[in-house]
Amino acid sequence: MSTAFAIALAGCLAVLAWIVGRPIIAARRRTALHGRALTAAEHALLARHWPGYARVPQALVPRLDALTAVFLGEKEFVGCRGLAITPAIRLAVAAQACLLVLGRDRPPYELVRSILIYPSQFVVAEQWHDEVGVVTEEERVLSGQAWDVSRILLSWEDVESAGDDDGGAYNVVIHEFAHYLDLEAGGADGTPQLDSAADRQRWSAVLASEFKRLQDSVEQGEETFLDDYAAQDEAEFFAVASEAFFEQPREFARRLPALYGELRGYYRLDPAAW
Repeated sequence: MSTAFAIALAGCLAVLAWIVGRPIIAARRRTALHGRALTAAEHALLARHWPGYARVPQALVPRLDALTAVFLGEKEFVGCRGLAITPAIRLAVAAQACLLVLGRDRPPYELVRSILIYPSQFVVAEQWHDEVGVVTEEERVLSGQAWDVSRILLSWEDVESAGDDDGGAYNVVIHEFAHYLDLEAGGADGTPQLDSAADRQRWSAVLASEFKRLQDSVEQGEETFLDDYAAQDEAEFFAVASEAFFEQPREFARRLPALYGELRGYYRLDPAAW
């Protein structure tokens, strides 16, 4: 065997070992993270920066802790515009994101790599094409954005607004991570991954009916339970409805029972009973 061939063979074997071994190492690391309970200090930070944490039933807290620990261990947090990432920021964002997948069985947010946190609302430049192909450029001021399936952008000021007495159902973390669940399914059309064709059919029928009803109410200037922003399109409807599902579940269940039932079935949680 020539030296060159031996070197090439060794290189191929090393690459193969890395390909095979990387998922095993990642799985072991995730198992170790999943077994870590949050400390008393971390619980105190969560309670201070996310009022909704107190509503989570004690029976579900260990699983939420475990999912949060995995999220913190696997995702990169990046401070933007001079913001220093603190343990409070990491915990508040991670725990609220994991609330959405608390009832699900599969590993959450597999494709998310980084969460970019701004001190407050930020400006994003965008382009869009009309029906005749004219390109329009504009700048939008945002409190959050699911940039793609690998990056989520959030305003920390808005994260801390969740649960305010005058904030209604507002929760930017739930909103943007609901968009991720929608994007993950491939359509970004308000239909996340559902378990069966029957589930998808029922989901589509209920959401289409409620979305149309909301649009009609907004056009007529009527008061609506869901924020008017939900009338923009089906993706925003799902994200806004997810905020209300977790932030104002009892009123949601009373005013929009069919829609609440679909979200309860998808998230496999019943916050109205907490």
